[in-house]
Amino acid sequence: MRVLALDYGQARCGCALSDPTGTLATPIAVIPRPGTPRGLAALEGLVREREVDHVIVGLPLSLRGQDTDQTRETRAFAQQLSLRLGPGMPVEMHDERFTTRIAQRAEGAARASEDSRAAAHLLESWLAARSPRV
Repeated sequence: MRVLALDYGQARCGCALSDPTGTLATPIAVIPRPGTPRGLAALEGLVREREVDHVIVGLPLSLRGQDTDQTRETRAFAQQLSLRLGPGMPVEMHDERFTTRIAQRAEGAARASEDSRAAAHLLESWLAARSPRV
């Protein structure tokens, strides 16, 4: 299962993609202005081109786990993306607290944008939460 994770922001959306086995998360290029028609079309193209089976959108809750203005905006974006992709493509939200901080501290992936590194951490978290415990 190939999963696309998105770290949404009005100006740009960080993106990360899992390998087909759903094990590894790799940051990829950001999508500028993702909430615009052009940005949504670029995301739709990415989903089709990379044969994505599932989309994860980072949910920016407050440190106390509550909604903020950014949380509400991100939920609206996820809804808009879900409508654009259609009923056959699951779009799920996942807690993204601390992913940007972790991405800021990541040394080895300097070539990838901070937004896409944050999306990769989000994806790793989502994948780990779904992996069978041994």
